[in-house]
Amino acid sequence: MNKYDLVKIIENFAPLELQEKWDCSGWIVETSQIDVNRVMIALTVDEKIFKQALNKNCDMIISHHPLFSIPLAFRGIDIYCAHTNMDKVLGGTTDTFVEALGLNGSPEGEFLRIVEKNISVRELSQKIKKVSPNARLINNNGIQNVSKIAFCAGSGMDLYNEAIENKCDCFVTGDIKYHNAVDAQIVMFDVGHFESEILIKKVFYGLIKDKIEVVIADENSPFKTI
Repeated sequence: MNKYDLVKIIENFAPLELQEKWDCSGWIVETSQIDVNRVMIALTVDEKIFKQALNKNCDMIISHHPLFSIPLAFRGIDIYCAHTNMDKVLGGTTDTFVEALGLNGSPEGEFLRIVEKNISVRELSQKIKKVSPNARLINNNGIQNVSKIAFCAGSGMDLYNEAIENKCDCFVTGDIKYHNAVDAQIVMFDVGHFESEILIKKVFYGLIKDKIEVVIADENSPFKTI
């Protein structure tokens, strides 16, 4: 398949102009080949994923996370990413995570998804644990129930104040730092960057599976529970 036609399918879903100014979504490596036969879908491209693609005879990788520096060894395969544009679009990264919990969120701003639902912290914890087994709960005030939950997959602490401004009493995201947790006045869950975004591979797959042979990369969180 023509690789530019393939990418057009993704960009029709998540237009590049939605990406943040600092982001580098789009072509990371663009070789001279036009047609591709097999594509690997990954969350993050590293040496392990690149070798997987070679071993599976893939001639293109589509990933969520961009590469801000490109090793010379990676230049033999086309690499395309859809990052913050996929985070913002309806049906993208955060929506996919929220849906995996059996909840329905509404967009608030560019990145947040807000769920208005009366639910106990215990029940919400159980839902989250099924998707992110190593999630951590921050509940400094011993709150038992919440009713307005903000979600941001990946690293979303920059949106904490936005969640507060929207009168949310719970915030679910990844990469929460210690002092953020100490200062938290609402319930928060650190669900992990990897765990909250890995489901985006299903979105990529759904977009292109009828057009080309797809291989799903075998990847795991770099963090291990000891």
